[in-house]
Amino acid sequence: MRRFVGLGLAVAMAASLTACGGGNATDATTAGTEAKADAEDAGGNAGGAEPGDAFRIGMIGPLTGDAAAYGLGVRNAIELAINEVNEAGGMNGFQVEYNPQDDEHDPEKAVNAYNTLKDWDMQILIGAVTSKPCIAVSAESASDNLFQITPSGSAVECISEPNVFRVCFSDPDQGKASAQYISENKLATKIGVIYDSSTEYSTGILESFQAEAQAVGLEVVAEEAFTADNATDFSVQIDNCKEAGAELLFMPFYYTEASTVLKQCADKEYAPIFFGVDGMDGILSVKNFDTSLAEGVMLLTPFSADEAGSQAFVEAYKAAYNDVPNQFAADAYDAVYAVKAAIEQAKITPDMSASDICDAMKVAMTEITIDGLTGSDMTWTEEGEPNKEPKAAKIENGVYVMQ
Repeated sequence: MRRFVGLGLAVAMAASLTACGGGNATDATTAGTEAKADAEDAGGNAGGAEPGDAFRIGMIGPLTGDAAAYGLGVRNAIELAINEVNEAGGMNGFQVEYNPQDDEHDPEKAVNAYNTLKDWDMQILIGAVTSKPCIAVSAESASDNLFQITPSGSAVECISEPNVFRVCFSDPDQGKASAQYISENKLATKIGVIYDSSTEYSTGILESFQAEAQAVGLEVVAEEAFTADNATDFSVQIDNCKEAGAELLFMPFYYTEASTVLKQCADKEYAPIFFGVDGMDGILSVKNFDTSLAEGVMLLTPFSADEAGSQAFVEAYKAAYNDVPNQFAADAYDAVYAVKAAIEQAKITPDMSASDICDAMKVAMTEITIDGLTGSDMTWTEEGEPNKEPKAAKIENGVYVMQ
């Protein structure tokens, strides 16, 4: 049974042995920007206790820029969970300090943020939020043997190092599950695909989708690429899918580009079923986007702010940040409680070195089970992958409805 509480209340998070956005973008860039200094009151509580007296958890993600809806959701949800944990007595009896850093969805800036957090004596990292920055940062954390858990870095390479785990599904898992869902629910037989060939995220999902689509009898009648350099005009891709008779458009890319595709499909009077993955979450928050165009859009996602089991978390998030949490926020919230469960399983204390903490966490993560927002009875493999059931949502009357 899932149990969540609001901001400032004690949490009783189910954790047992098995043998493991919202907010202000301007404020976000100021939080935690100076190492070993008190953060601005903008989503972090960096500074305070001396090293060794409290756990120090850092976060890296896009708090400004096109992917800020992801990073802000993660930043806020981690803060929400840490505040709950601290008020309930901390992790293994110790308080937690939190320092979020902005990477602007840029790998080089993500590495700079990591180095800032190292100077702050970070012991555990939650992040990075998006795949390319996460891959860059994981190389650094592996070299330092520092434990890292990404809420949403879904590229295979994000967790190729033994010190890195994730909460979300991998890109191949998303692609395979999407093809299975489309087939099992008989949504369509002729599929058009538009994908971003310049990102590991999109191409990784596409490859597994292609293989599974063939296995389950779906016909991919058009496969159209774009890159980050030409992500504003999808006329050719849409025309090719329409002419090929695609009944469903599979779109394994981010919500900003997806909103443009929906608008241009409407302009061309092309109305297939639209099916995305976790990067689609956030489309209802795109500035100046006519959200009626997203009516009926489906996406593979483990979380909906409108489902009954999420309401305690959603209300606490709304009260704290005046916004509705997205899937990335839910993944991040679960990441904090996974870290808490592993710390308590391994009896880790904050006076341990980051490397010793990492060695203990790598084992403990495979020994815990948590009931979270994004899945019940979640466990983790030695490779850092989560075990949980995939789910899909459909946008109906402006809200996500789990299917």
